[in-house]
Amino acid sequence: MNEFELKYGCNPNQKPARIFMEDGSELPVEVLNGRPGYINFLDALNSWQLVKELKQALGLPAAASFKHVSPTSAAVGLPLSEGLKKACFVDDVSGLDENPLACAYARARGADRLCSFGDWVALSEPCDALTASLIKREVSDGVIAPGYSPEALEILKTKRKGGYNVVRIDPAYVPVETERKQVFGVSFEQGRNDCRIDRSLLERVVTANKLLPDSAARDLIVALITLKYTQSNSVCYAVDGQAIGVGAGQQSRIHCTRLAGSKADTWFLRQADKVLNLPFRPELGRPDRDNAIDGYVNRNEEDVCAEGVWQRFFTRRPEPFTPEEQREYLRGIRGVALGSDAFFPFSDNIERAFRSGVSYVAQPGGSIRDDAVIEACNRHGMVMCFTGLRLFHH
Repeated sequence: MNEFELKYGCNPNQKPARIFMEDGSELPVEVLNGRPGYINFLDALNSWQLVKELKQALGLPAAASFKHVSPTSAAVGLPLSEGLKKACFVDDVSGLDENPLACAYARARGADRLCSFGDWVALSEPCDALTASLIKREVSDGVIAPGYSPEALEILKTKRKGGYNVVRIDPAYVPVETERKQVFGVSFEQGRNDCRIDRSLLERVVTANKLLPDSAARDLIVALITLKYTQSNSVCYAVDGQAIGVGAGQQSRIHCTRLAGSKADTWFLRQADKVLNLPFRPELGRPDRDNAIDGYVNRNEEDVCAEGVWQRFFTRRPEPFTPEEQREYLRGIRGVALGSDAFFPFSDNIERAFRSGVSYVAQPGGSIRDDAVIEACNRHGMVMCFTGLRLFHH
């Protein structure tokens, strides 16, 4: 099959819509269940590239959670701590530690649970039954993987009343070197971004502190590969083999750094005892718990601890997580990695990153203010690498 008809394009009024191979060859994807849409396939093809590159770079199974053509998170298959399991709502899963692919998915889906609501999932390995059972528990649009066990496929086919989108991709598929697309009737053409991201990209350390442990190099690679498939401008915080905060599509880099940093802060705060022990009503669903946790940590639209509000979420009124307590909790965090898809034009990005525990930075370099950025890193004892590689993606 070299063509697949879509229900519509980005919006219902955009018809007709399809994906197809211009050269008449077979599509590298096969729809095993459901009917994916235009944005679904954009997410699927971008997320597949991300997890495939993570697997190639780090030799570990990888997973990604995508929304609106940017990753909410990506991760490799490292075991989760007990606190992280609870924060990701997988502390009840038997056999998780022995399944790296399931660990990768649990990390990717659990990093930014609000943004991952209704996501697209990518897996670098054939989906097994345990990973499928984790996917089934979450609100999601679809999944792409190089294969599915019979048990996994049957589990996924029961999701969304039988309409869950399941796509298999040929892992051997290699696209042509030239990419083309149209905007307003004008054709664009460029060479595909096939740059390789690995440890060699981190060799130019420009700070006084030049100690880059293997774990930090791994996290910087996770951040940079994630950025390669994130709508620019973008910044990514990563730690322990996973992206924990992605700031995508902002016009100002400091806004990227702030947005990603606030997401990273929330990820850390979700693992605080005060959050892990919130007295949720037993019938409260997972999305409602996510919203309540976000409101509890960030004090957003409503105070979930307020009288008349807490009763909707909790069996008893929880003590507030005060700003002072949160600052004290975050103050002790260090060792976070930060990647940027283009150079930092001002040192304010470093100051903001330091507040979220960043110790390691990778960015292209090349700003007229590089010296000021390096000085800020030196002041905080950070390690910074100049990659010389810009990673814009649009």
